[in-house]
Amino acid sequence: MRNTPPRKIRLAALLALIFMSATLVPSAQAAPVTIALGRASIESVNQPGRFVRHQDWLGRVDPVTSSSSAQLKQDASLTIVPGLASPSCYSFQAVNGQFLRHRDFRVRLETNDGSATFRGDATFCAESGSISGSVSFTSYNFPQRRLRHRDSELWMDTYQDTALFRADSSFQLRSPWAPKTNKNPVIPGLFADPHITYLGGRYYLYPTTDGYASWSSPSYTAWSSTDRVTWTSHGVVLDLGPDVSWADNSAWAPAVVAKNGKYYMYFSGGAASGDTAKHLGVAVADSPAGPFRDALGKPLVRAGAYSGQAIDPMVFTDKDGQSYLYWGNGTAWVVPLNADMTSFDPAKVKNITPSGYREASFVFERQGTYYFMWSENDTRDENYQVAYATGTSPLGPWTKRGVVLSKRLDLGIKGTGHHSVVQAPGTDTWHVAYHRFAVPAGNGTNREVAIDRMTFRTDGTIVPIEPTL
Repeated sequence: MRNTPPRKIRLAALLALIFMSATLVPSAQAAPVTIALGRASIESVNQPGRFVRHQDWLGRVDPVTSSSSAQLKQDASLTIVPGLASPSCYSFQAVNGQFLRHRDFRVRLETNDGSATFRGDATFCAESGSISGSVSFTSYNFPQRRLRHRDSELWMDTYQDTALFRADSSFQLRSPWAPKTNKNPVIPGLFADPHITYLGGRYYLYPTTDGYASWSSPSYTAWSSTDRVTWTSHGVVLDLGPDVSWADNSAWAPAVVAKNGKYYMYFSGGAASGDTAKHLGVAVADSPAGPFRDALGKPLVRAGAYSGQAIDPMVFTDKDGQSYLYWGNGTAWVVPLNADMTSFDPAKVKNITPSGYREASFVFERQGTYYFMWSENDTRDENYQVAYATGTSPLGPWTKRGVVLSKRLDLGIKGTGHHSVVQAPGTDTWHVAYHRFAVPAGNGTNREVAIDRMTFRTDGTIVPIEPTL
């Protein structure tokens, strides 16, 4: 047998590798694209006038026109939200609150159960489509598969390097056939525990990422607005896995405050396995839009140091510049923070637990009166609600005033709690951000963020807040 020179062997191997790469991963690796969040209808590129819709829970591409029924228009309108499995990708939520997902690669509509399997099956990453301005969607957990219509049915099919497949798997985003008419939720997707604040001329929202079983989300996002109506996503601003050495799970209930020319995020988190106890941490950033970095490399408040879970931090800064850290679950704690905002004197920790207290402390001051607010009952309970007390200092003593925000069953609103309060600068106009069960199909895992007006009587007590759709 004749020997082949080594250089020719290397060249042949290189050519074979190039050929195999071109064969196995042809133009499937299209450029990632960013698409707008919010309500939209999704039109087929090669069958104009046909839109993604659900029928008897199965995904299809069917004709929709101005004369179509209201139900068909609603079925063909989806809210594009941050991906349930990855905020850099997308999920599609129907008007009824359910999500498009693939199971056995057939696309259908189902309620999010919070599992990793569901979240992966309901997450799609966007790539450039077959024509300019179009988009294709790859499966998050099967990236070699694309959303594709076949005989009018929606499937996740393995990529084929053909013009027909590329066209069948390309879509254009259009104005929704059934536009969003309700004010709430204010940000698209599943979020909870919203902290609203005014920083640098904009309103900011920092929520818990929801939709995870056992509330196991590992990361936080930030949103900003000039009018509390239209919100811009700033993406992930703190990811516990890579950014925090002592926690990689349960990124719950953040709160952000400006001090010392910096922005401090107080948060709770724990480990995904082993000792999963929750600790409080603090991260710091140069901008309210992040990114935030762990300020200490260890918890600020360790689990077990005080009774109740170390969760739901909140910081209030009084007119004299002194900042106070509040937290608790079952027991409400407060302590003055040191000037560095990352430490405190344990001897000054004080128990201020009122009757009915569950969690989610929030404190603010108005016209010399201090307001201490909290949530009662369990976040999985439709009776999750907000109560409050008034006092003469950030430390109390407190006089309980009663429940001020609760469910409204005539509108299908349940589980109204874990709120925060913001004052419009230079005015006596106040708003409250809170979460509720997603309307209409939500629960304690599928929650959404709402904002409503908060007003006061002449004696300073709060008028009961009307939750709105």
